[in-house]
Amino acid sequence: MAAAQPTGCGVAGEPARWCQPSGGCGAHSSGGTGLAGELWRRNRLADGTGRALGRAAATGALTPWPGTEPGDRPGTIPVLAEVERQVWSASVQASNPAWRTEYRVRGPMIAGTDSGAVSALGESEDEVPVPAPDQSADTPIERAAQAAMKARAGGQAWPRPESCRILTIANQKGGVGKTTTGVNLAASLAMNGSRVLVVDLDPQGNASTALDIEHRSGTPSVYSVLVDGMPLGEIVRPVEGFRQLFCAPATIDLAGSEIELVPLVAREARLARALAEYDASGMDYIFIDCPPSLGLLTVNALVAAPEVLIPIQCEYYALEGLEQLLRTVDLVKSHLNQKLKITTILLTMYDNRTRLASQVADEVRGHFGDLVLNSVIPRSVRVSEAPSYGQTVMTYDPGSSGALAYLAAAREMAFRNVRAATA
Repeated sequence: MAAAQPTGCGVAGEPARWCQPSGGCGAHSSGGTGLAGELWRRNRLADGTGRALGRAAATGALTPWPGTEPGDRPGTIPVLAEVERQVWSASVQASNPAWRTEYRVRGPMIAGTDSGAVSALGESEDEVPVPAPDQSADTPIERAAQAAMKARAGGQAWPRPESCRILTIANQKGGVGKTTTGVNLAASLAMNGSRVLVVDLDPQGNASTALDIEHRSGTPSVYSVLVDGMPLGEIVRPVEGFRQLFCAPATIDLAGSEIELVPLVAREARLARALAEYDASGMDYIFIDCPPSLGLLTVNALVAAPEVLIPIQCEYYALEGLEQLLRTVDLVKSHLNQKLKITTILLTMYDNRTRLASQVADEVRGHFGDLVLNSVIPRSVRVSEAPSYGQTVMTYDPGSSGALAYLAAAREMAFRNVRAATA
């Protein structure tokens, strides 16, 4: 027996308040604003529903709204219970056998169309069942989580150098990743058994920020060491969260140090003298983070260290500025530090979507050969975000691509110690 239709809507037993007040009921179009229109849109977003609707249309499964004649309404809707049962069977039940709940249209349906198709009218729209995730799936997110847990745990201890290695991280071009490279390599090495000191020689104090070390104006810092002659050991601070990582902070006072150092005797060797007096017997690595210039502070760093680590951004401007840095290194080696040599080059901000990045990488590898680490640091938002939380990317998001790349670069540096010792 045909069901009676309420005034204003062709849906049998459907309260008129659920439909659009004027004309076209939301149940009969995908753009409707009524309840049925909302259910339509939700089903369109369900996994595979769009394809199922297409199949239903092709096989004649789309029928006029129950209780009406085909010409009464401008559009039709599918028999949702049947279509969606097919969708869930294909997409969900195959991946999770335990899933048995089916998505139903709210409100009474025509009796006999589907057993159990009636649900309570007071049921909330938000109570749409969601399939439980398959914990056994080998997904990229799961692999990243496992990598993050492994990075946090520290893993197996890496080889330590026979004596403390002092590396100056230099490149007069700004924004190539000097500070980011210094703090993340230091954190990676510290997490894997090495004792590391980061000397922040940049007046901006970005390395101190990344390691969450106080560096307000007036704080004992590298400025006090270079200008006032304070022992380096008095300004070194432990980094929270790392048992074997330490930092000598920089303050904005360091910006005026180049002028104040001019009249001092042996102004180019002030940092070298401070490091010579510092007890570094328990340290494995000392990284000196330089400002983006070739001024007196950078010269101090080149005189104080026997090794230079050059981060090179994979762009043309970075190559253009590299020539001037190499000339400065040669001048310092000739007149102030004969032991100085470039030992490590790291390619940073690599974007594999561009040919330019590949061309720059090939040119650098072709010119410097084995000095270039095999590991390449990709562009990563997580690497940029980490300092705003006072962290390195190794603790902020150890499973990110940037963290894993720095971890690989640090490991490569550590195992080069073994090859150098046996060579």
